Amino acid sequence: MRLLPLEYAVRNLSRSPARLVLSLLGSALVVLLILVAGGFVRGMERSLRTTGGEDNVILMSAGSEESVERSEIEAGAPGVLAASVQGIRTRAGVAFVSPEVHVMLPVQRPGSDESRNRLVMMRGVTPTATLVHETVSIAAGRWAVSGADEIVLGRMVPTVLGFEPEAVAIGRQLMIEGRPWTIVGHFAAPGTVLEAEVWMPLTDLTTVTKRDTLSCIVLTLDPYDEATGDGAEFADVAAFTKTRPDLELVPMMEREYYGELAAFFEPIRIVAWVTAGLIALGGLFGGLNSTYAAFASRIRELGTLQSLGFRRAAIVASMIQESTLATAAGGLVACAIGVLLLDGLAVRFSMGAFGLVIDQTVVGLGFGSGLILGVAGALPPAIKCLAPPIPVALRAV
Repeated sequence: MRLLPLEYAVRNLSRSPARLVLSLLGSALVVLLILVAGGFVRGMERSLRTTGGEDNVILMSAGSEESVERSEIEAGAPGVLAASVQGIRTRAGVAFVSPEVHVMLPVQRPGSDESRNRLVMMRGVTPTATLVHETVSIAAGRWAVSGADEIVLGRMVPTVLGFEPEAVAIGRQLMIEGRPWTIVGHFAAPGTVLEAEVWMPLTDLTTVTKRDTLSCIVLTLDPYDEATGDGAEFADVAAFTKTRPDLELVPMMEREYYGELAAFFEPIRIVAWVTAGLIALGGLFGGLNSTYAAFASRIRELGTLQSLGFRRAAIVASMIQESTLATAAGGLVACAIGVLLLDGLAVRFSMGAFGLVIDQTVVGLGFGSGLILGVAGALPPAIKCLAPPIPVALRAV
């Protein structure tokens, strides 16, 4: 079968600059929205599944495994745990055991209306938290001092609060539980949900919340070495909790805990993909209308090509090339915008915030959707416009 040259499809694109621009913008918009949906899903999943150290174990109270905020542990449990479990990582004699309190509290600017409060995850920690959570590092300022009403903010807290970065600069204050707290530092924990949290000294948070219990204990194990017998495994921690039923502790690998949270948000990811699919379907129907209008005005031309000996399949292939070139160009523009402007863009969700992830998979999905849009949007109109017999097509106006 003799095909029409590619130059024919390229020249046809320039015959109507207005239609070409509309096709580019339409395909770019559809691909861009698909990139946003894909980046949202990938960002949420990655931030939850990569939060937590590979060797970290989190212990919560029995019955509260699904939410650390509901957990309550005796304040003396961390000391008992550190003294009883062999193989906990240590540095300069300090065990990697972090007692923590997790609670959502309303935060607002000093003097602002209470109706504009935003709930933010508060984490009360001790200095050992920086040992256990290795991804956390101070990016500016310093760590908070106990008893001084000081806090340290994660990098994405401004997104959670809806504040401009200047409002949470070092030295500024935020109102928490009716008290002003001074921001003394900002910390980073790339790719995790920890960046959407506010950290303060453990004793300060227990005083604010009027509680004498902990939410959880996070500890780091040294990997077990069979040759020397040093280190520990998760089973060692689980065995300890069974020998001390009075503590009512339930152990779980930290990444497993956040992985289960990721599974909890599966319906949100499904809604995001369904929304992206509906957007693509709407773009497809819009493309069908515009492509049919463009091809219908060229029925005489198509009849002439058939009279010159080109088969209908060859003409359909050329028309698909024409449509695909336009949508591919729009898809490339959208992918460039996604990589340059959307990758890492902070968005809020119920647990805080995370950054959009526009990686190779998402870009491939978006660009592939643009190509499919070009083929599917051109094939039905092309077949319909080639349906009339050659004599009828040559007489078309």
